[in-house]
Amino acid sequence: MKSDSEEDGPPRSGPFRFEVPRLRVVITSALLVLILISAAWSVATNERFQWPVVAEYLFSPTVLGGFFTTLWLTAITMVIGVAIGILLALMTTHGSAPSRAFAGAYTWFFRGTPVLVQLIFWYNLAALYPKYWIGIPFTEITFFTGSFNDIITPYTAAILGLGLNEGAYMAEIVRAGLKSVAPGQDDAAKSLGLSRRQALFLVVLPQAMRFIVPPTGNQTIGMLKTTSIVSIVALWDLLYSVQTIYSRTFQTIPMLIVACIWYLVATTVLSLIQARIEAYYNRGHAPRPALESAGA
Repeated sequence: MKSDSEEDGPPRSGPFRFEVPRLRVVITSALLVLILISAAWSVATNERFQWPVVAEYLFSPTVLGGFFTTLWLTAITMVIGVAIGILLALMTTHGSAPSRAFAGAYTWFFRGTPVLVQLIFWYNLAALYPKYWIGIPFTEITFFTGSFNDIITPYTAAILGLGLNEGAYMAEIVRAGLKSVAPGQDDAAKSLGLSRRQALFLVVLPQAMRFIVPPTGNQTIGMLKTTSIVSIVALWDLLYSVQTIYSRTFQTIPMLIVACIWYLVATTVLSLIQARIEAYYNRGHAPRPALESAGA
């Protein structure tokens, strides 16, 4: 006769308890592999994708020129965005009340309006201000004057539209990274005789980098793809280059595939670089493996 403890206790684990989850994993994995193989076979054998055309234009000078323009535009707008973001974050965390108000207004405006609208606005700035001048305000003394049409080209409009918009998002990323560092770190640095600026750049900011780098990497990858909107101002980026080709050859799908391939190549490389940088700043902060319980 079984005791009450044996009847009320949990059922013993046997081989059958582990076979069901394992079988589910095998079946699910097999279905996923089958779906992927079927999709790949369909794409590879569908003549409507026109893979010979893709191979013909993949390394076309026109396409490569647009691709390098996309890379250059991504780099320069991220440099501007990071610089503005750091400045605004410092104004928010270490600035006076007017500085904090300015940083808040900047972030509110550029995060609250679509980047495409900002891009079009900068491109048409000459409609508001046909001419610019440099001189002494409230006097007739003028050192230099010119037309905004000579300055606001598709390149400058793209840099202003994307860079200023990115600065608002980077400001929040940097601010959150600075806030993630314990206040005691700043106090300890000052107690060692470091100035406020030295404590910020030598103690606080290096510790905040492990929280700043991951979202910054994601923003860079996002910016690489966001640059495709500059085709609306006729800037010769990757998307605009393939658009000019398929507007002439009417081979829309294969040319869009060419653009997707180069975007995927660039984002893959950026993801690998981001992983290496994250690993560098996470040194000494890797989570420890969980200890096994004593009864295991």
